[in-house]
Amino acid sequence: MAEVDLQAVHDTLVSVAFEAGRMILAANPSTGSTNTKLNAVDIVTETDKAVERMVSTRLRAAFPTFAFVGEETYQAGVTRVTDAPTFIVDPIDGTTNFVHGFPNACVSLGLAVDRAPAVGVVYNPFQDLLFTGIKGKGSYMQRNASLEEGRGRGEKVRLPLSSAGGTRPPPALGNLSSALVSIEWGSQRDGDNFELKARTFRKLAASKENGGGMIGGMRSLGSAALNLCACAAGQLDMYWEGGCYAWDVAAGWCILNEAGGRMVSGNPGGWETELDSRVYLAVRGASSGQEELVKEFWDVIGDGKMDYKH
Repeated sequence: MAEVDLQAVHDTLVSVAFEAGRMILAANPSTGSTNTKLNAVDIVTETDKAVERMVSTRLRAAFPTFAFVGEETYQAGVTRVTDAPTFIVDPIDGTTNFVHGFPNACVSLGLAVDRAPAVGVVYNPFQDLLFTGIKGKGSYMQRNASLEEGRGRGEKVRLPLSSAGGTRPPPALGNLSSALVSIEWGSQRDGDNFELKARTFRKLAASKENGGGMIGGMRSLGSAALNLCACAAGQLDMYWEGGCYAWDVAAGWCILNEAGGRMVSGNPGGWETELDSRVYLAVRGASSGQEELVKEFWDVIGDGKMDYKH
């Protein structure tokens, strides 16, 4: 296959993201159909499905030879991310937030080439906040992103925000006591994976005198994509997750990489991790301290390992 024009893909994804955002804002989740998948906290709305249909239709028309993986059309054991250029899409990441009117939900549109993130577009229509990244070209954040030029459209700012548009290195990372880390409970609320998460959350929060990490702070944005974008921006130091899928992380992973961040395994010792591994630990870009902080976090987890089926 000919070399992929990543800029053309990026431009199409931004246009699609804005259309998806208009659909999301026009929806009224309190009156629409809401169903559950795995359990009561794993939900899907008619808007999720409608947005994915639109995204799929537009991307297949623009790039007919590319593969497509979407949350709402995923089939366990059948759908796989291959080496082929593949769009990896979450129509609404943060559906629970969307249903409650909590303004932390987004459309997450990624392209993977050779199983690696190559383009990422994440758009939160409630805040009109756009994050984008292209492999080798950096990543950016833009406020008031959907407004027309000349009518208050926000400036695109290179990430991380602390780098002042790329003119200086981001600050070094310290230890867990000064770190702001994002965590999520996920939809699986029983079994060994849940118990490991609960133990790790408690140990992160506990004082050092009680054998804990005395972490600076923990946050839950309710959206994997937005957690990754906040990490890319340098607003979070780390993000730990187990149980999400490739469509939750593909776009944000590209944006994180291009901001100097790093994605490793959420399980101790895994410095390399696959796009569909379902267990992730993201760390922001920094002038130093990335590996040291990752190792400290892994030490908190100990010998435990999360294991999720595909």
